[in-house]
Amino acid sequence: MRLIAYSLFLVLYKTGITIVSPWNPKARLWVKGRKKLFKDIVANVSSKRSSELVWMHCASVGEFEQGRPVLEMIKSHYQHTFILVTFFSSSGYEATKNYKGANYICYLPMDSSANARRFLNIIQPKLVLWIKYEYWYYYLREIEKRKICLLLISSLFKREQVFFKWYGNLNREMLKCFTHLFVQNTDSKKLLAELGFSENVSISGDTRFDRVIEISEQFQPLALIEQFCGDCQVIVAGSTWEEDEEELDHFAKTNSSVKMIIAPHEINATHLKVMKRLFRHSILYSELKNESDNIKSEARQASPDLPSFNVLIIDNIGMLSRLYKYATITYVGGGFGEDGIHNVLEAAVFGKPVVFGPVYDKHVEAEELLECGGAFSVGNALELEEVFGVLLTSQDEQTKAGDASRRYVYAKKGAKEMIADYIIQKNILSG
Repeated sequence: MRLIAYSLFLVLYKTGITIVSPWNPKARLWVKGRKKLFKDIVANVSSKRSSELVWMHCASVGEFEQGRPVLEMIKSHYQHTFILVTFFSSSGYEATKNYKGANYICYLPMDSSANARRFLNIIQPKLVLWIKYEYWYYYLREIEKRKICLLLISSLFKREQVFFKWYGNLNREMLKCFTHLFVQNTDSKKLLAELGFSENVSISGDTRFDRVIEISEQFQPLALIEQFCGDCQVIVAGSTWEEDEEELDHFAKTNSSVKMIIAPHEINATHLKVMKRLFRHSILYSELKNESDNIKSEARQASPDLPSFNVLIIDNIGMLSRLYKYATITYVGGGFGEDGIHNVLEAAVFGKPVVFGPVYDKHVEAEELLECGGAFSVGNALELEEVFGVLLTSQDEQTKAGDASRRYVYAKKGAKEMIADYIIQKNILSG
């Protein structure tokens, strides 16, 4: 019965997303990306691979960033391995489709018994990495049937998940497909033990810590950002939603000497227009870049300055993780919405105080950052302004919080090495 319900869900999902695709850009990309998908996979995988294939599947961008350190460590040990990365979401695919560390990146064909068989017949992987969550029954069962090594990376389990409910039998069956499960913490290991999983479970931690450390240690300066910041104190707000921006607006208006850089989660034209109206003294990054280019192209004059604005809105994807380097204080968005905050580790790794909204209970790292003194949660604009005020006026408080953030991140590194060691010791890949 559960499998019937699952199959019905797949049909309804595909039908629904197809119906809304003419009006929804993400749905349109999802549908378009799956046209002639198998033909493209044959052309880009079967005809080009000459070695063992490692397949990594991710739900979206966040999961890709978790899997990336493991993938790159595998590539460093097994240089001739063919790397295939698949995504379910259009946002994940679009954000990473030009990643040079993979031989081919594509959408995952919709889950079904026929699609799973066909896909695996084409790619014939030696090793499969499934990142954190998003379980597709037919793919997992087909991988298990073929006795292919299947690893679950950076998984996190909580009592309220369907695996631990009386009606979660289908989901528990999916867990049985994994050769080994690498979990983030002790609680996850204990919960899995209740379901009978103990021999094939290891506490590795979260590979996101390894990833953000890599980003910080490979930091490359952004000249235009440096010019915008000057000698001012700077607040960098990342992955913001409208609720976050409304909370930040009053502070920006009443503290014009403090520069604010905002990288919104959504950068569509409609949202950017709303932001420009909300933040009165703001400029888009693309506009600032054009101004800078125009100044550079002018005949040598008396070095005109760039326009004076105290809010810079980032209207591109890919800069955020480097922007936090320039912050006096960081703010991570999402905490005023139902789904909660985004990645706090990208900010914390640079040794910066981290501020976010009240909804963070789904994120262990946010709770732990609060406990160690590296982060602050605010419930409204007044609390936000109070916290910002203390951190901007007290160098001691600022330094103490920033040092706590950085120590926390570096204390958690090492997950990628544990997973790579498992792969090497088990001789899964021949090298």
